[in-house]
Amino acid sequence: MSGMMKYRKTGKFKLGFLTLLLSVLFVACGSGASDADRQIKSKTDLKGAVIGVQLGTTSDGLATELEKEGGGTKVERYNKGADAIQALLQGKIDCMVTDEAPAKAFQRVNPSLRILPETFDASSFAICVAKDHAELQKSINHAIRILKENGVIDSIVNRHLERGIAVAYTPKTSDVKKVGPEALQKLGLKTSLRFATNATFEPFEYYQNGKIVGIDVDVANAIGDVMGVDVEILDMEFDAIITSVQAGKADAGIAGITVTPERKKNIGFTDSYADVRQVIMVNSNEVKAAGNQPGVIDKFKSCFIDDNRYQYLLQGLGNTLIITFFAIILSVILGTLIAIVRARHECKGDWKIPNMLCQLYLTIMRGTPTMVQLLIIYYVVFASADVNKILVAVIAFGLNSAAYIAEVIRSGIMSVDNGQMEAGRSLGLSYGKTMRLIILPQAFKNVLPAMGNELITLLKETSISGYIGLVDLTKGSDIIRSITYEAMMPLGVVACLYLVLVLGLYAGVRRLEKRLRKSERK
Repeated sequence: MSGMMKYRKTGKFKLGFLTLLLSVLFVACGSGASDADRQIKSKTDLKGAVIGVQLGTTSDGLATELEKEGGGTKVERYNKGADAIQALLQGKIDCMVTDEAPAKAFQRVNPSLRILPETFDASSFAICVAKDHAELQKSINHAIRILKENGVIDSIVNRHLERGIAVAYTPKTSDVKKVGPEALQKLGLKTSLRFATNATFEPFEYYQNGKIVGIDVDVANAIGDVMGVDVEILDMEFDAIITSVQAGKADAGIAGITVTPERKKNIGFTDSYADVRQVIMVNSNEVKAAGNQPGVIDKFKSCFIDDNRYQYLLQGLGNTLIITFFAIILSVILGTLIAIVRARHECKGDWKIPNMLCQLYLTIMRGTPTMVQLLIIYYVVFASADVNKILVAVIAFGLNSAAYIAEVIRSGIMSVDNGQMEAGRSLGLSYGKTMRLIILPQAFKNVLPAMGNELITLLKETSISGYIGLVDLTKGSDIIRSITYEAMMPLGVVACLYLVLVLGLYAGVRRLEKRLRKSERK
């Protein structure tokens, strides 16, 4: 009876503790949510509101000033405008501040959104150019003046905004006399004028039928025609555009960029080519009729079938598999070499300098985030080289994973009895042959499950490749979300694809493990 009472008391204590824990988590998660009853009718109502913005944009800077004034105003920053829209629709933020043209594009897909008539702020867009490329900046300014005088830019903007035309300007580079190699070199160009952009900002830049289109893309092509050069559009995260231009990965940036004093400290700007106004978007909370709600099939069709949008995932899947395959090879080879050096030093005390270098490498790789390493390799190590982005990703993920693989293999080597090494040496084998033929095969058998876990982690870490403008699986879903403003369907499909890849890799490791054990019994 006393045991039953003790059990009941313990059960009540656990239940009470679990309830308390869930309550704390609920309060913590809910503390950052917006007030569902808050009504934003004008700019004066923003005090104490939760404002959503796209990271690094002019809207971000303007909203941050309100946050600094106090009064409980909070700014939620998102990598993409589509993510902020999803948060607004779900009631996680009270409003969103963005440019008027993208706001109208968001509203067209989500009728429950409303744009307040009051102007939040006015600004102008310009093209960013590296400060040491004065000649290029001068040439672009000359092209902008000609296009403005001829009404080309106004025509491009009006046709996009009023008629909804995705491609309002057709490049005429074939009819324009190309500049020679010397002129290209004088402008700081290699073969073409590379514009960096962030294709999630309709109607200025967005994807349609697998191509980047929009106002900024047409303006860039028109500038290229005036200058007599080909134009290449590079898609990347918005906050990476200025960095890419500084590092020489792009010649100029055109992505609805506003000139600010902070930005002018690090980058040069051309004359403005478009005047815009910042607006406030709110959710009117008008629920669609049940019959008008799109079903699962309609959402699937919109996300993957329309305009062949599934191709973004296929392209991303191919790049993810290529990166993972070669990064695994690099990590295993380099990790094995490091493990041998570390194990040799621990056993015999020699190879002090190689061991010290290996320890330094392990400390740096395991002590810094993978994304930081990826950005450093792309923007710093290969700053001046026009290197393939897939190669950069393979090197970054391979070097990072090698640090963890090395310690796994080293533990496997140390687990092999010392008598195995002595037996091999007594048979006349060199240290290298003994390690390769006797020690390493046994070590790999011992650590294969742990290596499998690390390789699975490597596969999932490739999802950050989009930060250098590489289309992987996650970036493919981001492109679809930026077009359809539908979050659940593309993210759910990508999650399933990653799960299938992980299960396939896990099955391969398990099968190899069984074969090694079977051969061991023979």
